[in-house]
Amino acid sequence: MPRPRHHPAALDQLGRVDPADLDATPTGRTTLVLIAHANSETGTIQPITELAATAHRHGALFYTDAAQTVGKIPVDVQDLGVDLLTVVGHKMYAPKGIGALYIRTGIPLRPVIFGGGQERGLRSGTENVAFIVALGAAAQLAQEDLVATAVRLAHLRDLLHHELDAALPGRVHLNGDPDHRLPGTLNVSISSVDSRALLAAIPDLAASTGSACHDGPSPVLAAMGLSARSAVRLSLGRSTSEEEVKQAARLLADQVLATPSMCKE
Repeated sequence: MPRPRHHPAALDQLGRVDPADLDATPTGRTTLVLIAHANSETGTIQPITELAATAHRHGALFYTDAAQTVGKIPVDVQDLGVDLLTVVGHKMYAPKGIGALYIRTGIPLRPVIFGGGQERGLRSGTENVAFIVALGAAAQLAQEDLVATAVRLAHLRDLLHHELDAALPGRVHLNGDPDHRLPGTLNVSISSVDSRALLAAIPDLAASTGSACHDGPSPVLAAMGLSARSAVRLSLGRSTSEEEVKQAARLLADQVLATPSMCKE
């Protein structure tokens, strides 16, 4: 069986895939297009509806990883027009180790794990009922105050950016799309700073230089034509307070200003 070929889609400077670029990418052998609904590092939200329609025009199926969006912004598989969509439980306050796969009616899938047929013949194994219930409860809780929570987190995200910018004027630069992004994710580069050294010097702040599942320079920022050396990824959750946001900004700014060795022009 021939190995599948992978053709990465190009990103613009804001981290979005242009449907026109995708339109020029597929070959006659393209059967599946995979694009995450929102990027885990920058929070940039992709135009999935247009991208899925483009894939379908080429006769390909469209799959999106919605780990970063379900429970944070409204997600409707019908509006998106996707064929496959995944949900990750711990990204929406369910336990780690549970998720869900949406499969559009009529999409045939071959099992990877063979065995008992109790899971519609798609995989073997016994369902983790407790975790399944927990995922459903987490989804229900998220749905009840989804819009209000998104508005509050967007306010805190923008406050965090403002506080950093005020403390470090001219040195804080947004990575990602300023309009199409997750309400609780802020990725910025701080000029003349080594972000790994910066975060290592602030043990009271839980932040990262990129994705938790990738070690080394960010391929996302590289694809956007940006350097990952000075990038910091900051995320907010349901329990984050305004005071915590201001404290995080102070910790970052004070450390940058107090450490001249980080300011290598």
